[in-house]
Amino acid sequence: MTDDALLPLDAVRGKTPGRSAKGAPVAAPSQPVARVAVDTPLPHLDRLFDYLVPEQFHDSAVPGVRVRVRFAGKLVDGFLLGRAERSEHEGRLTPLERVVSAEPVLTEEVAGLARAVADRYAGTLADVLRLAVPPRHAKVEAEPRPETPEPRPETPEPASAQPEGSPSSDAQPDPALLPDAAPEETTGAWADYPMGPSFLDALEHGRAPRAVWSALPGTAWTGPMAQAVAATLAGGRGAVVVVPDGKDVELLDQALLAHLGPGRHVALTAGLGPSERYRRWLKVLRGEVRAVAGTRAAMFAPVHELGLVAIWDDGDDLHAERLAPYPHAREVLALRAHRTGAAMLIGSHGRTAEATQLIASGWARPILARRETIRAVAPRVRPAGEDAELAKDQAARAARLPSIAWRVLKEGLEHGPVLIQVPRRGYVPVIACQNCREPARCALPPTRSVPASGPGESGPQASMEGMMLEPPARALTDLVCHGPLALRSGHAAPYCRWCGRVDAAWRCPSCGGGRVRAVVIGARRTAEELGRAFPSTRVKTSGRDGVLATVGGKPALVVATPGAEPVAEGGYAAAVLLDGWALLGRADLRAAEEALRRWMNAAALLRPAAELVVLADGALPVVQALLRWDPVTHAERELAERAELGFPPAVRMATLTGAPAAVRQVLEEVRLPPSAQVLGPVPVGDGGQERAMVRVPRPDGAALAAALKGASGVRAARKAPDIVRVSVDPLDLI
Repeated sequence: MTDDALLPLDAVRGKTPGRSAKGAPVAAPSQPVARVAVDTPLPHLDRLFDYLVPEQFHDSAVPGVRVRVRFAGKLVDGFLLGRAERSEHEGRLTPLERVVSAEPVLTEEVAGLARAVADRYAGTLADVLRLAVPPRHAKVEAEPRPETPEPRPETPEPASAQPEGSPSSDAQPDPALLPDAAPEETTGAWADYPMGPSFLDALEHGRAPRAVWSALPGTAWTGPMAQAVAATLAGGRGAVVVVPDGKDVELLDQALLAHLGPGRHVALTAGLGPSERYRRWLKVLRGEVRAVAGTRAAMFAPVHELGLVAIWDDGDDLHAERLAPYPHAREVLALRAHRTGAAMLIGSHGRTAEATQLIASGWARPILARRETIRAVAPRVRPAGEDAELAKDQAARAARLPSIAWRVLKEGLEHGPVLIQVPRRGYVPVIACQNCREPARCALPPTRSVPASGPGESGPQASMEGMMLEPPARALTDLVCHGPLALRSGHAAPYCRWCGRVDAAWRCPSCGGGRVRAVVIGARRTAEELGRAFPSTRVKTSGRDGVLATVGGKPALVVATPGAEPVAEGGYAAAVLLDGWALLGRADLRAAEEALRRWMNAAALLRPAAELVVLADGALPVVQALLRWDPVTHAERELAERAELGFPPAVRMATLTGAPAAVRQVLEEVRLPPSAQVLGPVPVGDGGQERAMVRVPRPDGAALAAALKGASGVRAARKAPDIVRVSVDPLDLI
């Protein structure tokens, strides 16, 4: 296929751009060539295309606007990234069809970042721009803008420096006087960290420190984060803070409001709705606010004069984008800080191997509290075996808790709310036969039968039928679902977690028994059992069905799944972390790191020196890290082990997932770097797919991404029927 076949140009050979033709549009008087990023997912077309700017669009066709162009015979969307005087194309350029809006929604900085992210993750610019720029809402764009305030230096006084109840004033303090103020007045909670005051001072004076911050337990992380944003604004620059979920956004939003005052920041979440989210995003784009807090989509927020990018709890898997090219918020923000010269803050109660790698490379510096400070506020952790210490009375036996855990909950309820973390949601997510312990699986046929495909049929369903039916005349009704059975309540019949149907007549295929037992206890069942053990205490649940952001300070049992723990007024009086085996026993490269992260996030919500019981073996290194409150040593050991085994972040690794023949074809044709090692392919999942892994040393990561993108482009140009998913440094390697 020639280059001309790929160009979106109705090129007329023999005619030069300077000659006029009947009906041809008149070109713009200056810079008549528009460089357009066309919205196409095809990797072999991932480049800019030249279009003619008609005279009527001369003023509105500015870099960053949305345009409509004719591409391969169809009208498609695109972004105008630049104007030029001439084009390298020798034929006649196709004119722009329309400038969708005069609002330049794609800034030069975000466009460059999107290109860098696409190259880093072997993706296309169009895919990244879909993540970076929200869909247009014409009604919101047409709303009248607020009057532009008189320019003034961004030097808000931190809330900690202004006594409660003092009168507000529009007068701003002299920035030159701030470094000479008393440390406790300017640094607030950062005074607990030896490097904290200097970090804030660097932000206020326009420098670009990069730090990995290990937050203290027992105190809210939102206060120091808001202070860092306030210091950045005081230096006349903007800030972006990315947090895992809406609950964290709500907490940070309140802290920013207290430190910055009203109208100085916006919070961006999916729960706002398309129009309101676009309205707030436009405020950032137009420079009306310079501080943004939000979930992972906020990593592309077009903040003017960016001075700080920050991420909280970078180990949370919610920071990993689910859409191609699957970027991680931490990596995107690190790229953005490097490209713009902004500061970066990676904060968490734990420590990821990736953050440790940044410190080991010298790119970032740690911010840690003194050991005596940690010991004063860290919870008193007690490991407990699940079978060695059974409860000694009926109440504890009903709650299925070791006696030490039951005592801690009982004593804690005398002083305030207590937290119970359950790693599994639902009621009873896994059941088995009461007699033989065989896992209970659905024996019903699939909910829908799909006829075998004919000779002329194709597509995913047809290919699936070809794999499932042998010979083709076999009926699907001969098959059964085989999905895992679960219980929604104590009086409900088993239902299938795959097909969703109730199997009230289930019988064990091995022994014929009809009774079931719980294998894994979910959060709702735990709350029900605790309610019976503590009949006079209110039980609250927080999880998938409803996440609580905060709870009051009165005695209550709060049962939550990891990540959904609400913040208690005054902190929790005690906590119990159930079923540690469920977190540590997962077949995952990050199982220990993830378990420690979830435990520390829950433990950090406790009052200083409160009691915490974890149901796990105290001899395990991850439990020892929790006992000592030492995530740094655990992360350093984790990084050393991954380096020895050749796993990220010590190396760059990519996965290729798809049909077996397609994956093998890509591996045969791709031109990998000489240092590349190929592992697999091996079967993955139940859909007949295979996955191969390719790893290279970190310096060769860019070459690996370019090679895989080139291979994807070749397959797209050939119109290969089977898709091979390419993911660079994915979270789910094992």
